[in-house]
Formats: sequence, C-alpha cells, structure tokens
Amino acid sequence: MSDSSGSPRFVVTLAVLACALAFPFVASGYHLYQGAQVLILAIALIGLNLLTGFNGQISLGHGAFFAIGGYGAAILTVKFGVPYWAAIPIASLVCFGAGFLFGFPALRFGGLYLALATFALAVATPQILSYKGFDAWTGGSQGVLLAKPQAPFGLTLNADQWIYLVCLLWAAALYWAARNLATGRIGRALIAIRDQPIAAETMGVNAALYKTACFGVSALYAGVAGGLSAIAVGFVSPESFGLPLSLSFLVGIVIGGLASLGGVLFGALFIEFVPNLADQLSVNFGESAKALPGAIYGLLLILIMAAMPTGVAGALRAAMRFAERIASTGKAVQVEGGSLNPTETTGKQGGT
Repeated sequence: MSDSSGSPRFVVTLAVLACALAFPFVASGYHLYQGAQVLILAIALIGLNLLTGFNGQISLGHGAFFAIGGYGAAILTVKFGVPYWAAIPIASLVCFGAGFLFGFPALRFGGLYLALATFALAVATPQILSYKGFDAWTGGSQGVLLAKPQAPFGLTLNADQWIYLVCLLWAAALYWAARNLATGRIGRALIAIRDQPIAAETMGVNAALYKTACFGVSALYAGVAGGLSAIAVGFVSPESFGLPLSLSFLVGIVIGGLASLGGVLFGALFIEFVPNLADQLSVNFGESAKALPGAIYGLLLILIMAAMPTGVAGALRAAMRFAERIASTGKAVQVEGGSLNPTETTGKQGGT
C-alpha cells in the first residue's frame, strides 16, 4: 500500500493526527496526562521495534536507556539550568552513545544470550541510580523533582496542554524519521540482517555497523521518551525504571505488531490502560482479590495473543486484505453482469 496522498494509510494518518491535535482542547488535565504518557510510550516502542522488529535483536533492557534519558534531562534541567527543550536532545544523544557502545559487546551475543545481557542491564540500572555515591546528582532513592514547563510566547495553554503538544511534536517527528529509515535502504539492510545475515554480508552489508548503529538509534528513541517522561511527570526515581518497565516495552511491540511502526500506538495504549483496567476489575472482588490485577492482566494478554498472533497491526492488515478481496469480488460480479446484459439484448434484437 503506497504512502501517496490518496492512499488509505495516508488518510488514516491524517485523521489520527487531526484527532491528536484536537484532543488537548477538549480533554481534562488527567486525560491529557494519560495522552502524553501514551505518546511517550509510543516513542520508546518505535525505537525498540526498530531494534527487535526490523533488526531481530531482542532487548529486555530498554528501561535502562529510558532511565538515562529521564535522569539526564532532570539533571541538566535542575543542576545546570539547561532549558527542557535543550535537555531532552542532549540526554538522548548520551543515550545514543551508550546504546552504540553497548552494541559492540552485543555483537558477540544473539537471541536469548542478547536478551539475558540486556536483562542484566535493566536489573543493574536502578541499583546504580540509587547508589549513595551518586546522591548529589541522582538524589538517591528520593529521586529528583522537576518543575513542569509553561507554554512560551504568551500562548494561552496550561502546562498539561503544552506538555501534551510537546510530546505530540516529538512523537510525530520521530515517527516520520523512523518511517523514512525503515522504508529506505537502511531498513532493507536491517531486515536482510534479521532474516538472512550470511546472505546480507555476502551482498556487502556491514552487519556489525548496522547492528551497533541500530542499537544506538533505538536507545536514542528510548532516551527521548525518558526525557519527556521526566518533564511530564515532574519527578524521576530509581523505582520508576525497574525491570517491569523494560518488560512492558517488549509486551507493547508484540501487542502492536513486530516490524509495524503504526502498531506501536496500540501497544502504547495497552501498556497505559490495561493495567488500570485490571486494577479496576479486581476492586469489584474486594480485599481478598489483591493478587488479581496481575492474573487479569496476564489473561488479557493471552487472549489478545491468541486472537491476534501477529499483533493488532497484523490483524488490521488481514482485515483490510479481506475487505479488499470482498470489494474486488463484488466489482468482478458487477462487470460480468454489465457485459452480459448488452449481449443478451443484442441477441434478442437479432432474433427478431
């Protein structure tokens, strides 16, 4: 399906963007916060999908890069007085460097071994952030408080509206960049390395460079998301970046659909709202059901994977193909019926 101005994908993208732009002017402050969190999660999922979906490198440690971006933006803003709009890019570049460097030893691993290496990274990061020797920078277990930014240039927007729009701008720009990367020569090289690494190297693809660079770009996306999260929440602490965060990122790209950039929105919605839904359902069972949220969450995850094994994006693509087949069949019947009628009429006229 092409990306031309008349394609369904382009129309859907414009419709989603229009709804996203209108949302801050009709939603409450709490719903704006939730919307900003969905956009932030979507940014992190785009980066992880580039790494895992397109390049085949499984990462269970992207919460660590999310934490680096969050703490980097917080420290630059609070300790050095750097404005938030500059702190986020700087922190994301630090994440790119960290991801690129981590990509070199990751070249020696693959599959489950790489997953375990990144798992160790996710486990170690909160412990490092809470280390007493870094208290002067990270605030230890107490974390770092940030002031929410106000809208500039005299815009009549409150802080929640402005933060949401900032997150939307970042999400749109990074989605556009990832779309161009994935559909171009680099994206084809990443997919070739994922599917046929030996053949890709035979064709002259520098697998080591592409894999390390992809790790760095993926970490950059996570860093941007972490910096935006710090600004949106106004607080960072080691407990916010534990192993469950990294696991939720992996769940998000699987739910949305591997190697589907548009599907990350569904994955972000799942991460943001399904745990809350599980909590609300468990409340109906009283105090004896304190352990039910996890069970309900797991059951919903199993049901979604059973119904949509290729993720939401894959299910939507299958539904669109089915609708196109039905439409083409209907058109064929109409054309066949239209061609027969004149012939029959002519035959009758000739007989008379």
